[in-house]
Amino acid sequence: MLPCDPESGSSSPPALSPRRRSRGGLSLEPKGGLDPLKKSPEITVRRAVRDDSAAIVGFNLSMAAETEGKTLSAGLLTSGVAAVFDDPSKGFYVIAEDGGRPVGGLLVTAEWSDWRNAYFWWIQSVYVEPASRRRGVYGRLHRWVENTARSDGNVCGLRLYVDAENAAARSVYERMGMSRSRYDFFESAGRAGGGRTEDE
Repeated sequence: MLPCDPESGSSSPPALSPRRRSRGGLSLEPKGGLDPLKKSPEITVRRAVRDDSAAIVGFNLSMAAETEGKTLSAGLLTSGVAAVFDDPSKGFYVIAEDGGRPVGGLLVTAEWSDWRNAYFWWIQSVYVEPASRRRGVYGRLHRWVENTARSDGNVCGLRLYVDAENAAARSVYERMGMSRSRYDFFESAGRAGGGRTEDE
């Protein structure tokens, strides 16, 4: 039960209670004894700025190809990334750097929970470049988001989806203290009123 669950009777400030549901499109660490919290002094994490757009687009193109075998439209994706910087209510990106060079990142979006009178933050579009895996890059990204959510004061949990066959990613999330949600994930393709889907 979440600390900010209305049935808990707790009046204390909400603490993060991460949950997740299944979907594809997360590329993290390879199998084999990874440690998501391993120290790497060169790795720093910060909130992304518009100048990071090219790196973010590149991460997403690579992630889609690697995890789902999809070739995304670079133009559509570039517009989608720009839309986040144009409208902060859509979310924000987080970047991990090694010596000032982006080596990984993720997107955070918010979902309002009327039951809890607070937001869930969804972690999406996670990618760490192959050469930087097994160095704790995702662990640093995750902890940055977790600490920022706690500081926000109006976030009651973290959620994400992961492909059901992506065992390596599931293992990383479990090591970060996340647990499987009781909910299944459903979706309807396309946009209301018609529009392109990611598969078109």
